[in-house]
Amino acid sequence: MEPFVSEKADNGCELLIINSWMERDSSLTAGFTSRHGGVSQEAFGSLNCGLHVDDVPAHVISNRQLLANSLNVHLQQCTYGEQVHGNEVQKVVKLHAGAGTDSRDDAIQAKDAFITNEPGLFLHVLFADCVPLYFYDPVKRVVGIAHAGWKGTALQIALETLKAMQREYGTKAKDVLAVIGPSIQACCYEVNDTVVSRFCETMEEMGILNEAAEGTPPIYESTSNGKYNLNLQQMNRQIMMKAGIMPAHIEMSSLCTSCRTDLFFSHRKELGKTGRMAAWIGFYE
Repeated sequence: MEPFVSEKADNGCELLIINSWMERDSSLTAGFTSRHGGVSQEAFGSLNCGLHVDDVPAHVISNRQLLANSLNVHLQQCTYGEQVHGNEVQKVVKLHAGAGTDSRDDAIQAKDAFITNEPGLFLHVLFADCVPLYFYDPVKRVVGIAHAGWKGTALQIALETLKAMQREYGTKAKDVLAVIGPSIQACCYEVNDTVVSRFCETMEEMGILNEAAEGTPPIYESTSNGKYNLNLQQMNRQIMMKAGIMPAHIEMSSLCTSCRTDLFFSHRKELGKTGRMAAWIGFYE
């Protein structure tokens, strides 16, 4: 069952929310933006949330304000980071409120995952094909969010995020709920030997099989032109399970950002000239 439910805010922002989590906990908000409902023009039309893609900065800030308004929060309660396709995790505290909202200079630097247990802070991460990973511990009341491209996935950013939640807040893996969000899927994600070799190293290190069980999609498959179709979502799911998250607690979106450029920005499909979606998560005060 698709974990993301489409919702159009009163201000026109078209969002996808993790409805089951929000129904379970009315103080939680979590979801993913579409490309619709903002003010950006042309290739960035219209709800581009990325300041680093040569869009008009004022348009991007307006879009981020529209998103904050649609969530009924102040923009200065939000945080944005400078993502580097790594696996480092930032614990976010009140001191970080407003980081990166209107300038890349004051964003949280060189981090690709963020965790917090502080109400009134709303973590944002940017995407245009990479995999958004959402973490929610309803027992310790902790949330996390991570950006998993192929490099971050191979570096086991899902595992690192969970370990940070355990270290900082006492989270237990068995309590964690996880969602793997819209991203480029295996149908559209062709890679070379270098990428697959790096994945094979991680898979061997973690004891992950290409096809973990009958009926489980493979992590990679050979193509007729000597390359491979890579399933980033399935790899992240396997890493989450190896980290101790229960399989029944992991939901996975079926939405492909490359197939659905009517709904999402796709860096690969649109040849790099496109905007960014924002994934968000946080607790209301």
